[in-house]
Amino acid sequence: MKIYKKAILPRGFSAAAVAAGIKRSQKLDLALFYSGLPAKAAVQFTKNKVQAAPIKINRRYLKQNKEYRAIIVNSGNANCFTGESGLRDAEQTTRVLAKVMGIKKESVLIASTGIIGRRLPLLKIKKAIPLLVKGLSRGGIDKAKIAIRTTDTITKEITAKINIGNRIVTICGVAKGAGMIAPNLATMLCFILTDARITQPALNKALKIAVDNSFNCITVDGCMSTNDTVIALANGASHSNLIETHKHFPLFVQALKIVCLELAKMIIQDAEGATKFIRIKVGQARNFAEAKRVALSIANSNLFKTAAYGENPNFGRVIAAIGSSGIETKEKNLKIKLSPLHKKDINVSVSMKNGKASAVVYTADLTPEYIKINAAYN
Repeated sequence: MKIYKKAILPRGFSAAAVAAGIKRSQKLDLALFYSGLPAKAAVQFTKNKVQAAPIKINRRYLKQNKEYRAIIVNSGNANCFTGESGLRDAEQTTRVLAKVMGIKKESVLIASTGIIGRRLPLLKIKKAIPLLVKGLSRGGIDKAKIAIRTTDTITKEITAKINIGNRIVTICGVAKGAGMIAPNLATMLCFILTDARITQPALNKALKIAVDNSFNCITVDGCMSTNDTVIALANGASHSNLIETHKHFPLFVQALKIVCLELAKMIIQDAEGATKFIRIKVGQARNFAEAKRVALSIANSNLFKTAAYGENPNFGRVIAAIGSSGIETKEKNLKIKLSPLHKKDINVSVSMKNGKASAVVYTADLTPEYIKINAAYN
């Protein structure tokens, strides 16, 4: 397996981005990912009960269709809490793109990120779509990965290459996210493109495993978004041996887990206003769920996160967070270790002595800059 810290499109994929005028800054804000071959799709959505229009349209298309060709993404506007008008805007976006490209609208998935409660500037998007399609190329990924960003300061991109049946299979991932980050999923969008030849059950299972061990193990502020989406498209263009839920599956899952975890870590490293990258490992728990619950309780503690920012090794903050998780443990069995807080990378280790399971969660410190960014967001 080879890992590249950049986005390298797999066979059969192209991408593009334009500045459609959705953002006041006139920066790139409309991206397109396209597969020249029909592709299978696996998707994970936010668990938030208020869900944006793009998610509702995607759910509809996932029931109506089995093959997909494109993902269109806008930043600067979440198209959430916009009622029936928002649904029509999202569907019309897919319809216009499909017409220009000569494909079915149900083969177009859609994602939005940005400010909640405002309708999409549909006329601007319609006007920009022909130019977007015209700009499709393999090198277009370099603009597309920028166009999906909101408060991000860096691009999140990675590529894994593996050998299956003497064929090179590529898995490319790009993501956005920096704040309003909490598990299930986070405030993030992620697009994974692969030329693997894989069955639908195997793709669905692989993505769930990868997301559970990555995007569902990060938190910045404990706030869950309305738009979180992870989409994986697999077009089979590598002509590799067929990946099923047993055959060739472990290697594919291993690569996909690396792609998702590295992207998740990049989101934490780019957390709004953050000065620290914090890794919290809880071990010797009864099961993974309990270990993760304790780790998240620490990661979401504002008292602990501000102490990390102030480089104040206050064990009391960690102890209180462990207790508030609701997981029973005996005080005499509890062991806590903190690495030096003056460093940028911080490790927190908790031993429960309740069992053999462990979990790792990633978070960042909470800083005055975070408050400043979010106080003036819209």
